[in-house]
Amino acid sequence: MQTPSLATPSPRPDADTPNPLLYTFRRCPYAMRARMALLQAGCVFDAVEVSLRDKPASLLALSPKATVPVLQLPDGRVIEESWDIMRWALSSEDAQGWWTRAQSPDNLEALQRNDGDFKHHLDRWKYPQRFPGDAVTPDAHRDRAVDVLLRPLDERLRTAPFLGGADPCATDLALFPFVRQFAAVAPAWFATLDLPALPSWLDGWLGHPLFIACMHKLPAEGVSRFPPLEP
Repeated sequence: MQTPSLATPSPRPDADTPNPLLYTFRRCPYAMRARMALLQAGCVFDAVEVSLRDKPASLLALSPKATVPVLQLPDGRVIEESWDIMRWALSSEDAQGWWTRAQSPDNLEALQRNDGDFKHHLDRWKYPQRFPGDAVTPDAHRDRAVDVLLRPLDERLRTAPFLGGADPCATDLALFPFVRQFAAVAPAWFATLDLPALPSWLDGWLGHPLFIACMHKLPAEGVSRFPPLEP
């Protein structure tokens, strides 16, 4: 995997606040996994809820691509990719092994599949109107998404409760928001799939304190302290 992308230091919009500042969007799966990692690591951070139709000038100044999540560190450095934010949060003091367990070949391959082919097919199933020239039908994309990621995950989860084995890891956090998004497109159909282990893994994360905490609703404007994970 790449090392974190750290852009040139830039002044923060609230330079007197020493906490990392996360530009986020509540429903974005990439932002969800970044928030979950920051919360699991016990990071105290501030956050800005980004309107995708009216992105703040401070975000545009930090990151020309202006896609969430973006994390600005207190020294002004900027991390622009969700997995790099997770690495920054979880790898420095990895006492519980969240980051270490995610570095296995199987987990790195699962991340690549999720962020590559699975996301490709998920978008074209959920948002077919965005791809009017696509020769592949939405249902065909749906079925390919199942084959490229969900079936391999289910096979692994039949032998262990988490992708980290007996304990969760960063890969669980990274993939869960996308599996959640996929399942929510057609819940009744998803329930008919022959995936005996995946639904219980998904349900476990849907009710997990990390997910509940990461879905805290921020004010529509301004910088806010993101509430920490309750002990």
